Parts: sequence; structure tokens; C-alpha cells
Amino acid sequence: MGRWAGTAVLGVSVVATAVALAGIGPAAAAEPVRIMPLGASITYGYGSTDGNGYRGRLYERLTRDAGLHVDFVGSQRSGRLRDRDHEGHPGWRIDQIAAHADEWLATYRPDVVVMHLGTNDMIQDYRSATAPERLAALCAEIVRRDPGVTVYVSSLVASTDTAVDERIDAFNARLPRVLAGLRNVVYVDQHAAMDRRELSDEVHPTDRGYREIADAWYDAMRRRSVG
Repeated sequence: MGRWAGTAVLGVSVVATAVALAGIGPAAAAEPVRIMPLGASITYGYGSTDGNGYRGRLYERLTRDAGLHVDFVGSQRSGRLRDRDHEGHPGWRIDQIAAHADEWLATYRPDVVVMHLGTNDMIQDYRSATAPERLAALCAEIVRRDPGVTVYVSSLVASTDTAVDERIDAFNARLPRVLAGLRNVVYVDQHAAMDRRELSDEVHPTDRGYREIADAWYDAMRRRSVG
């Protein structure tokens, strides 16, 4: 399955990879790290000029800066980057993603999942009060199905719609607490990482905003590798 053994980085690694992410040198892995970008339209890359969203810069940093052999996986394809695979489904809520998660995990066998999910629940005000718990349950189920997977899950970026933004703030305030203690689940604060001025519309980042998101993913992975 492309699993690595040894020091934990990205959830599945060798000491050489931890060294690579620390900026010392490239990692030589026999098999690629299989990374599944999971979410809705932000994962798809909606609003970015090249359609890559955060995925292009994240791929670049992992392969160029860290020297990793990376394989993005998923049933969807968008953007112009070298590896276009992902599971970003525009308009989908947490429950809709959760309904297909088992199928995608079995098919693509990711080592790492990076997840920005819940914005559509906030836009639709769909069971908003329980959204953090539902997202945590999805993370726990992913790890239960495959204990070798590490899930990086983020807070939601801001919205220019006042009502939606208030629901996002409430969601973000509770998310770290409901994720606390979950094995192989790493919280990433994308809301803090992306300047709220970097929105191209109500909820989607500009190219610069997507770069900020990618850097936050990468930094979280790097911290895990050397922590």
C-alpha cells in the first residue's frame, strides 16, 4: 500500500523523510506517499486561475522542497498541475462526502488525507450545530478503517456573507475540542492561515489565498515530521 515505516511524518514515513521535510536533503522512497485531498469546491480549486487551488503549490512544496515522491489520489481531476487527482466535490456537505468515504478509501488507499470540509453545511445551514461532531466522526471513521492513515483536517476559511461567517466562526471555535484525542488526526487552522481579504467571492480563495492554504498544510506536515 505504499506504507512507510519509522518516524511519523505525514502519518507514514522513514527517518529520511523526516530529515527531508526538515530541509536537510531529499528522501528516497521506494513507493510514493499517496495523498488524498478531500473536500468540496475549495479542494476542487474553484476560483483559482489555473484550477489547481491549493493542490498545485502543496504538490510543488512536497516534491521540490521536501524531495518526496507524491501521488495525489482520488476519482476527480481538475487543474493544470502534473498530478490532478483528488476528491473535491463542489457543493457537497459533510454527510455527502461521508457517504462515499469507505468506497474512496478502499479504492485509492491513501496514506494521508488532507481535508477542508464543512463550508457547504454552513452556507446551507444544514445541521450546523452538529457539523463539528459530524466532521470529527468522519475523521475517526477514516482512521478506524485504516489505522495507517493520518488525517490533516482544517478549520474553515472565512466568508464575506455575514450569516455564513458567523456559522463558520462557531464551527471553528468547537472543532479543535471535538478533534482532541483522536488518533492520527491533526488539526490545521486554515482560518488563521489565510487572510480573509484573500477571497475571490463569498467563500473561495484567490490564488494568493490558495497559496496560503497550501503553505499551512505543508507547515503542519513538516511540524509533525520533526515533532
